[in-house]
Amino acid sequence: MKVTARFVIAFAIVASLLSFAKFYHCSSNGWSSPDRDIHLCYSDLPALYGKRALDRGIWAYDRGDRAVEYPVLQGTVMWVTAEILPKGPINYFYGNAILLALLFIFTAWITFKIKPEFSYLLSAAPAIIASMFINWDLWGIATMMLAIYWFDRRADLLSSLALGVSIATKFFPIVLLVPIALICFRREELQRFAKYLAIAAGTFILINLPFAITTPKGWWRFYSMNLNRGSDWGSVWYALSGLGIDLTHQNYLSILTLAIGITALIIYLLQLRKTPTLADTAVMIMIIVMAVSKVYSPQYILWLVPLAVIAMVDKRDLTVFWIWQGAELLYHVAIWEHLALLSGARFGLSLTLYSIGTLIRIAASLYFLVAIARRHQNSRVFPSEFLLSTGESYP
Repeated sequence: MKVTARFVIAFAIVASLLSFAKFYHCSSNGWSSPDRDIHLCYSDLPALYGKRALDRGIWAYDRGDRAVEYPVLQGTVMWVTAEILPKGPINYFYGNAILLALLFIFTAWITFKIKPEFSYLLSAAPAIIASMFINWDLWGIATMMLAIYWFDRRADLLSSLALGVSIATKFFPIVLLVPIALICFRREELQRFAKYLAIAAGTFILINLPFAITTPKGWWRFYSMNLNRGSDWGSVWYALSGLGIDLTHQNYLSILTLAIGITALIIYLLQLRKTPTLADTAVMIMIIVMAVSKVYSPQYILWLVPLAVIAMVDKRDLTVFWIWQGAELLYHVAIWEHLALLSGARFGLSLTLYSIGTLIRIAASLYFLVAIARRHQNSRVFPSEFLLSTGESYP
């Protein structure tokens, strides 16, 4: 079957409607607890509408340590939509959900532009449908995908601007600078990377500077929370603690394992005969980061699936993709049923079973990473050959 842009867009609309249906139960019952956990339809959209005083028109970064816990562009979206939408958590949820659905459709279209043959998988992924309206992440994902699309087509100005915007929205995409640096190094284009980095960093700084000057404490809250937080839901560290393996100095362990993972990825990518594209490598760095980070929220799957789709090569990758998606869906159920138990439900998932589900999810994502990486195995060269080569033209 030939995948067309119209098909992908139509499929994305269907996926959005299915996600609306999944969240409808909670919206019609006021997101009461533990009902929202039992029915897997919790959303930060209505929850933070009141908790962060958006319903009262208070500026998102005005309240210091009670300001919104997100980078500035996401916080601005949260505040602006609260100002322009009719008052009330239900109106706020559906207004934002419609915008997120449009962003998802746009993301599906960009995914089609990068990898048309597998682009339908973005809307077919069950974990995507389950998680679409949990948070505002799609605002950052859409610009991240644009940055990848433009970089691989050497539209560096547009790509670096889009990446700077994406980092200012959710911060995750900052890790894409690692594969971008490697690609430029392999192609002996260090000046290109320096210019790209300067534009992306300048964009980020220009967006953040007004917030840092006018509301420094509220602006800094996101960064402070992430620097100082302990292990949290979805992380390997929290899962190990849930199984009785309490590791000390988890902040340092997280940084150390991240450094080891990135170093291993760098060594591997430097030995490939052909310089990979950013579309090929973005999912690798993102999986490593999320496997060892101190938290993994259910909506983070929205970042991984489009990157996974554009990294796939042939139909042999489909089996691995669906195994990984099965594990992600299992985790989606596990976290909400565990939280249901904690919030007073009669039935739910114990900490032990939830921890096992977390480790299964992490293992499945690493399995997908290894499977994607193995497709390059036949094009590896010895380091001496790499040093003698230009990084681009090989015999």
